[in-house]
Amino acid sequence: MTEMRLVVVGAAGRMGRMLIKAVAETEECRLVGAIERKGSDAVGHDAGLLAGTGLLDVIVTEDPLPVFAQADGVLDFTAPAATTAFAALAAQARIVHVIGTTGLQEPDFTKLEAAARHARIVQSGNMSLGVNLLAGLVRKVAATLGEDFDIEILEMHHRHKVDAPSGTALLLGEAAAEGRKISLKERSVRSRDGHTGARNSGDIGFAALRGGSVVGEHTVMFAAQGERLELFHRAEDRGIFARGAVRAALWAFDKKPGYYTMADVLGLNQL
Repeated sequence: MTEMRLVVVGAAGRMGRMLIKAVAETEECRLVGAIERKGSDAVGHDAGLLAGTGLLDVIVTEDPLPVFAQADGVLDFTAPAATTAFAALAAQARIVHVIGTTGLQEPDFTKLEAAARHARIVQSGNMSLGVNLLAGLVRKVAATLGEDFDIEILEMHHRHKVDAPSGTALLLGEAAAEGRKISLKERSVRSRDGHTGARNSGDIGFAALRGGSVVGEHTVMFAAQGERLELFHRAEDRGIFARGAVRAALWAFDKKPGYYTMADVLGLNQL
């Protein structure tokens, strides 16, 4: 396979630096661009030195247009408004756009689906192999166990995380809803406070914890009278997300334009 030319957007952020490092450590691809917002102190600096990987001769810039034009794909863990703008540029350039951005809402997904007519969009609330395997298991268990088993999703992240529930929790919730053949939007319960009344059968509940430096912990509980099944994943290193994103980009390199997920990348849709 021809060496894949990749761009990292949000290059100065914590995930951006890890993405640069992951690209530099992968033989099948190389970094050809690094983008940061206007006014960032990182603009004008070498991306490799920024990420601690050594000189890469790729200077961080604030103008994505010429960079996208010479790339095969872009890795994006930024913010919803930035991601939808980058998706439009990726569609224009007809390249791969791997999206690990969280906090996306329905209008954002509509824009991403439009971009996928020309770009190869790979979007997931979590890019790790373990989490996506967990989602496949959740889908299967939810389909197997009836509504006698209540579904609750508990997640915990570091104190700086700005969105809740996490993108991963929502990914797992969608998997559970797919297994039950229900709409997560209609059956999810995001918070409980005060006199809430009894739990409605068939709802999918979410609870979010924030504190310290926790990378990410997710538990999906299936609770029935007298027994409980728990599926759990703990992320100990953010590098797993960066490595998963690079794997997704390489997978999408020769695919047709379309909207894909990590389940497609990992071949988990049959679970």
